Amino acid sequence: MSETGAIVAVLAGGQATRMGGAKATLALRGRPLISYPLAAAREAGLQAVVVAKHATALPALAEPVIVEPEHPIHPLCGVLAALDFAAARPDEPAVLVAACDMPFLTGPLLAWLAGLQGPVMATLEGLPQPMLARVEPAHRARLQSALDSQAALGAALSSLSPRLVAERELGRFGEPARLLFNVNRPQDLRTAEGWLG
Repeated sequence: MSETGAIVAVLAGGQATRMGGAKATLALRGRPLISYPLAAAREAGLQAVVVAKHATALPALAEPVIVEPEHPIHPLCGVLAALDFAAARPDEPAVLVAACDMPFLTGPLLAWLAGLQGPVMATLEGLPQPMLARVEPAHRARLQSALDSQAALGAALSSLSPRLVAERELGRFGEPARLLFNVNRPQDLRTAEGWLG
């Protein structure tokens, strides 16, 4: 565990309908897709946890798996489950939120985000990128209220008045659009394979 007092929560509880399901186990260059953000967390020296629904298909993992509620199907369920896990620890670490389909996250970027204070959310071309964010156990009540009102994840995080991390800062760690790239569709998988190749 890093001295920065943060853990990485890799969210894997989505339905992945555009990919036909089982996104976490999807093979990218011979590795499960979820293995890439988990490797970035290890590179950063941060503990990672995987947050998923009970029935989510996952590969064999060394990291703890936190089971989020079955309903509703909303990324905030995973964020709240990770915050509960963090709040139960004596050091109450912050939570870095990442998606299981982000193969180009890097350890240095996660380590830098872990060292920041307060809520943080990435942006790209002025648009919020809530699948790369930093939240703390103290934010749980406000995020629960956002879930209760069915707010989108980006709107929920924006309600925390986060520090917005845009291209100028992200560019220190790589190409921002690649760092924040999500594999949502089959063509995205082909794009990621090309970049890795």
